[in-house]
Amino acid sequence: MKYSYIIIDDNQESVLKTKAVADCFSELDFVASANNYEEGINLILEQNPQLIFLEIDPLDTASNLSLSLINELHRYLKVIPKIIITTRKKDLAFEAIKYEVTDYLIKPLVRIDLVKLILKLNKSQTENVVDSEESVIQEEKPIFIAQPESINQGQSLTLCIKSYGDHRYIAAKDICYLRADNNSTDIYLNNGEMITAFKTLKHFEGVLSYPFIRIHNSYIVNRSYISRIHSGNSVCYIKNSPVKLPFSKSYKKNIDLIISEFANGNYLEI
Repeated sequence: MKYSYIIIDDNQESVLKTKAVADCFSELDFVASANNYEEGINLILEQNPQLIFLEIDPLDTASNLSLSLINELHRYLKVIPKIIITTRKKDLAFEAIKYEVTDYLIKPLVRIDLVKLILKLNKSQTENVVDSEESVIQEEKPIFIAQPESINQGQSLTLCIKSYGDHRYIAAKDICYLRADNNSTDIYLNNGEMITAFKTLKHFEGVLSYPFIRIHNSYIVNRSYISRIHSGNSVCYIKNSPVKLPFSKSYKKNIDLIISEFANGNYLEI
């Protein structure tokens, strides 16, 4: 499998070193490089690479390179390229994980770093193909079980995820948020577990009602689990976790609705 990639790094010497290591692998196809935030965004949108090697702790602060570049991509792209952080420090790894980056590599890169990266990418691609084929062959797609009598009795909606005769039942009230992943959706539960369903996020948007609300092309959130909304940074915080979900301008009215609903409840502003 071949993967096109770009390098976004404020240090041109570092760009050349990263490329020199990557050039040893026929699976990696270099497209171009950029040295600052604006050039990087434009390059990604123009070239649509599969991988991005991104520096987030630049030597030149004027380059504005940081994890916020990932949030900006969500404004324009339905599918975000795989992000591989390449930086000199380990202490930004936890923050990077929140952005669901594919890998976090410490400079200077060495051959084994990219051996492991390519193996992970190939494994992920193979699993996606197998899962898709199994889904088509078995014709067992996620369905929703909700008996009208149960709803009338005030019971929570139950989702049933079916695969190969396995019936996985999820109480909707236990879902913190849902994240789009190409043609599937990752469902994140309040116990920290993640379950993948082979339906699009748009499908879930159509069948899940209050308290679920879409805040981004890639996210639906259960407003019962929102602990904080930071309008300046355009993020929502999830209760009892380090997770921050980005919200986009196109769904800002939904964020305003959430804020309004909180204010109309049993509410004290200090």
